Amino acid sequence: MQSVGAQEFRLHQLQDKVSVAAGKTLTLNCTTSGMVIAGAVRWLKGWGSENKTIYDQREKPLPRVTRAVAGSDTDFTIHISNVQPEDMGTYYCVKFVKGDTGQEEVFQRGNGTEVSVQAKPSPLLVSGPAERMRPGQSVSFTCRTGGFFPKEIVVKWFKNRDPMMVQQPQITEWGVKTYNMSSTVMVTLQKNDVPSQLTCEVLHSTLLAPLRGSFQLSRVLRVPPSVEVRAEPSPTELNKTVTFTCLVKEFYPAHVSVSWLENGVDLKVQNISQPRELHSGLFELRSQVEVQATEEKNGSTITCMVVHDAQAPANSSAFLWIYNPAQGESSKESQMLKDDMLIYIVVGVVCTVLALLVAAILYLIRTKQIKGKSSPSARLHEPEKSSEATTQESDPNNLTYADLNFDKERKTIRRMVEMSQQSEYACIQTNRAPNGDDNLTYADLDMVHLSKAPKRPAPRPEEASSEYASVQITRK
Repeated sequence: MQSVGAQEFRLHQLQDKVSVAAGKTLTLNCTTSGMVIAGAVRWLKGWGSENKTIYDQREKPLPRVTRAVAGSDTDFTIHISNVQPEDMGTYYCVKFVKGDTGQEEVFQRGNGTEVSVQAKPSPLLVSGPAERMRPGQSVSFTCRTGGFFPKEIVVKWFKNRDPMMVQQPQITEWGVKTYNMSSTVMVTLQKNDVPSQLTCEVLHSTLLAPLRGSFQLSRVLRVPPSVEVRAEPSPTELNKTVTFTCLVKEFYPAHVSVSWLENGVDLKVQNISQPRELHSGLFELRSQVEVQATEEKNGSTITCMVVHDAQAPANSSAFLWIYNPAQGESSKESQMLKDDMLIYIVVGVVCTVLALLVAAILYLIRTKQIKGKSSPSARLHEPEKSSEATTQESDPNNLTYADLNFDKERKTIRRMVEMSQQSEYACIQTNRAPNGDDNLTYADLDMVHLSKAPKRPAPRPEEASSEYASVQITRK
């Protein structure tokens, strides 16, 4: 009877593989057919020495395990609620019977059902540096998630809406059949990054929509202010009030304090200014202090000291300049005289330089002309006297000869002819010679007999186109 019953008993486990999302309910199907045989039906996770009992027909089920059909002798389907990644594995439906020794033995075993749990990535965690950084510095940001299955995952980064170039994420196995992911991106901070946002986006087969995490760059950005001090009016009249303005420009975050110093000593400021936000997300601040322009304060240094976001202080200074109106006119006249004197000196130096330059040019031109021309000359030659003639009385009417050399250029200066009762003269006139290599006019006067007629005026010089020469001989 038992052998016949054993042949008619059948255990059916038809599911080969089952995939379930984490947190959902897993259903494992197992039914029997044929004769009912004494012995328990159990569900085991794994097979061998490390198997684990999930459900036992004769014992109280685990908290997450329930029977699909309570009290049934043929349907041993179970439900496992709130499935977690650690529930992944192979499950077996097994029929046990008592053996000859009284111990339970495996009577029949199903083929096993491989269960995989589709685990969604955990919410993204995007982190940055622990301290604020200045514009121009390169900063790393990290996006993390974990507890997901399967392993395949895609990560993208965006700055505002612009995609960023990133390396492949690092994926490590964690726990039982789950994975963790870490992705890093480098960002060079800019001054205008206060409103900017980084976004990490993850795509996974368990997600109906991308998983996103964001990070505001303003959380790690520090923009130091520029500081400028202005004094109005400057210089100021004695005993008047001067307003010093401190401009603290384009800084972030808004944590800033301003103090005033006069020659290193604190000045009390009644009105404390508050930062004003700009469209760029940066801040600016304008602080003012009034100083009485007394005589002893002339030349004082007024300093604006700015401490931004608990950093080292920055400062800027201006001077308090004072003038006395009573001394103003004389000072102006003195200054005008100094200015006029300076102008005269400059003009005199310029004129002197120009005069020297002109003289140098004229000298160079004159030197060049002299080198290119022969100077006119007149030479009087005494007749050669022999030893015989030395005893003879010379003839008063005898005139020695003269060599006359002249330039062939037009003469524009009239030569004066000496008028004397004791002189006689001779006149030679030449027209312009034709062009040639020799540029001189030559005349020889030899034994010219001068008329002893009454003296008459020297002849009037010819036109400028003529050249002349006169020789006067004193009467002996």
